[in-house]
Amino acid sequence: MSTARAGLRPRQQVHRGTVRASAFWLDPALLGEAEARRRILAVWTPGMSVHAVAGGYLVEMSAPRTVVCEAALGLPLTREYGVLSSAPLSPAERRHPSLHEGAALLVLRGRSLVFSVGAMPRVDVSTWLDVSAWTLRAPETLGAPPPPVPVLEPVPPPSRERFGPGVPEPSAEAQEMLARMEGRRAPIAAGARRPGWWARLREKFSRQGAPVRGGGESGRGWPGWLARLGAALLGAVAPGALQGPSPWSWLSDWMMRNTLLGAWGRQRKAEYVRRLFDMFEEGNLDEALRHAIPLGKELSENAREALGLPGPRAQLTLQTEARGAAGSVFGGGAELYSALQQRYREAFRRFEREGRIDEAAFVLAELLGAVEEAVSFLERHGRFKLAAELAEGRKLAPGLVVRQWFLARDVARAVAIARRSGAFGDAVARLERSNPPEALALRLLWAETLAEAGDYARAVQVVWPVAKNRAPAREWLERGVASGGATGARLLAMWATAFADGLTVAGARVRELLDDDAPERASERFVFGLALAEEPPSANRTALVVPTLRALLRDRAAGNARFTSDQSLIKRLLGDAPDGTLRTDLPSLADSIHPAWRDTHARPRIDVTVRASEAGTFTLHDVVVLPDGRLLYALGEAGARLVRADGRTVAHFDVPAFHLVPSIHGDRVLALARRDEVWRLSRLDLVARRCSPWVDMSLTHWSHSYDGNVWFVSSENMVMMVDALAADCRALWRVPELASRAFSIAADATHMSFIVGTQERWTYTLADGPTLRDRSELPPEVSDPRMVSWHQSVVPDGEAAVLCMEYPSNPEDVARGWNHLRSSLAWVRPVSLRNRVRTESDHETLKGIFLSREWFLELMDLGPDWQLQLTDRRGFSRAVLTFEGNVRPRVRLTDSVLLAFDAGGRGVWLDLESGEVRHLPVP
Repeated sequence: MSTARAGLRPRQQVHRGTVRASAFWLDPALLGEAEARRRILAVWTPGMSVHAVAGGYLVEMSAPRTVVCEAALGLPLTREYGVLSSAPLSPAERRHPSLHEGAALLVLRGRSLVFSVGAMPRVDVSTWLDVSAWTLRAPETLGAPPPPVPVLEPVPPPSRERFGPGVPEPSAEAQEMLARMEGRRAPIAAGARRPGWWARLREKFSRQGAPVRGGGESGRGWPGWLARLGAALLGAVAPGALQGPSPWSWLSDWMMRNTLLGAWGRQRKAEYVRRLFDMFEEGNLDEALRHAIPLGKELSENAREALGLPGPRAQLTLQTEARGAAGSVFGGGAELYSALQQRYREAFRRFEREGRIDEAAFVLAELLGAVEEAVSFLERHGRFKLAAELAEGRKLAPGLVVRQWFLARDVARAVAIARRSGAFGDAVARLERSNPPEALALRLLWAETLAEAGDYARAVQVVWPVAKNRAPAREWLERGVASGGATGARLLAMWATAFADGLTVAGARVRELLDDDAPERASERFVFGLALAEEPPSANRTALVVPTLRALLRDRAAGNARFTSDQSLIKRLLGDAPDGTLRTDLPSLADSIHPAWRDTHARPRIDVTVRASEAGTFTLHDVVVLPDGRLLYALGEAGARLVRADGRTVAHFDVPAFHLVPSIHGDRVLALARRDEVWRLSRLDLVARRCSPWVDMSLTHWSHSYDGNVWFVSSENMVMMVDALAADCRALWRVPELASRAFSIAADATHMSFIVGTQERWTYTLADGPTLRDRSELPPEVSDPRMVSWHQSVVPDGEAAVLCMEYPSNPEDVARGWNHLRSSLAWVRPVSLRNRVRTESDHETLKGIFLSREWFLELMDLGPDWQLQLTDRRGFSRAVLTFEGNVRPRVRLTDSVLLAFDAGGRGVWLDLESGEVRHLPVP
């Protein structure tokens, strides 16, 4: 609404000279409708708004700009005390009762008109663009699609022939016996009869006790027996059934003990064993090996005694996995197996005396089940490649596998397996006991891999015990210090004290850190002090003790020391001070613990409103906070920009950037840009300030951070561990052929989890290579086929939340404007949010969910505005962020930082450790 105000008569009618204009008023009657529209569209930026006011267009800019009044595109209005005015006002005129925050004053033809901008109708400028004559064309790529991602495939298991020509083929009887002992169906030999219905039924029952994938409970006793029996008869048992002895296992054991069939079977076995022992006694080892019975499975508590007669064997390869509990065993008791073990050991020693190394290893690995002993035996006799194949094929400890491939001189495979499994340390420890030169070489490769991934602190830690390897460590120290943050502070202390010229070279950086009294760098000074206290005595260390003490005491006095151990650190450094002056002058230190903002619910909730007028000049597609407090903006096709907290630009990276994937070390970032069906990936080196294109890859989802070494992504129904250090696109590990697409991947140093469609959540541990630890179905309310997954969030250790909505299938409901009928928010492994109470109407406004280990964030659509509601895991509301306008904000949430920003360039940075709120500087 507007009112003519006779009482408000500004002495000056218009602005003159140069002003900071926040809005312009354009008169179509004076300029013409077409010219007025052309001028508005020419200056259009995201965040601007146009209102119909006084027969013209009031254009409210996204940010103030300096203009010369005589050359402005329209009548300029400045903002003073929340009021837009087309004329300069005196202090008395500004106090007029008609002027309030959000009002606009126009002085037209000698009359003063006051409007409430929020009440004026908005003009949709998109209707001014006539695109009816445009023709839409589907984009076509100019190049070939990216090739399939190669993966580090496991080596095939060593075959019987791989152990040399001295190992004969097993006899027909041995083939049948081995097949039945392993729970497999023996193939039908030429001319042999097909198994009858009884044999097929027996095999059907025998499969029901196979080991399962995923979690589950053991089904023992009659209830479990009946459940498995019913599932077997219906053919409904799939991977994931209950574990335990199968019904057939119990039935066969009873038959062996209580029927004539059992007596007949025992007689046939006795004859078989008698012939086998005769072969050993006669020294006919080749024929004995053809009839030998492996001993590796006889102690399985769920194994049953075999009933079958000899027949052909299905395959001649060594088993790479532990034989199933449902397989049958030869039987005969501990005395028989002890006697067989003695014969096998004698055969092994004879083969070793005769120099038949491969045959001796076969006896150890296949017949005695002593795989690690076989690997060690092959290594002693120089069969390094066969030892490595056996270790990897039989899934021994990853550190042992890496050690064997390194000794076999296949360094590339050794490093790839070590990176996939994280077994560098174990492999180095195993090599140091027997092969110190190789251990030193592998240690240096380990450090180089860490440094290449940006983990400079661990790279230095790996090479530091070896004095002659400290020369390359100096370069890593310098790059780690340049990365900033707590890790940079720790390396700075090492750099300044470990080298004779360290204090001279790094002195300026040390003084900058210790003299800076900014609260946000208090944690860096504390870490610097901790690292200094742990360094061995030296002249450089002694020179740094007093300045470090003063900086820590200053932080403590200012209330910036939020560390429970700062008092003990100060006392440790005081003991190392060169004289007693500082100890004498220092007052007593009272115990003072400064709890972090997130550790108490007594503090008031943070409420922040991001105004529409705070929009910037660039579209923010993604934002990352680095450890040293700098920010990296993804500006789309305009590239990526590295800025300081005060807004000053540090570097610009000329690669397309719509999404950012930062390394946890803060020194490098992956930039992603969509190109039709693929994503173009680029690498940003924030220390050297260089960027380079990497690869094109088909991606569905990805982890939002990586460790600099590997990156977890999904492509359609496949999840991959991508080698982030490779020059091309390759994977070190993958899960192919999932039931549906994989979404919401989250990974850290120990776990990785993702959601498959709306059906399941998978969680892996990463300590010894990705190992599936949990596979859980999502709650039925979201796995309903009528529900469509709207938003998912998952943390690395597996907690997940899924927001789903049911859309109408009835055309009449669509015609009524019903976007969805109901929504559902469901949890896997629910958390306790005791003060969270949601109604059905709340679910109508809930549009997004975000999880971290410590926090839960909800994105709400409130109509004219968007709101972010932050809750801690005890259920206390800690912050509410409101974004004015209808532009949906984007979110990046970790345990320590909440970033919320939108395409208009507005953003908020909330430090979740201290509760400090900052507005993102305009790039």
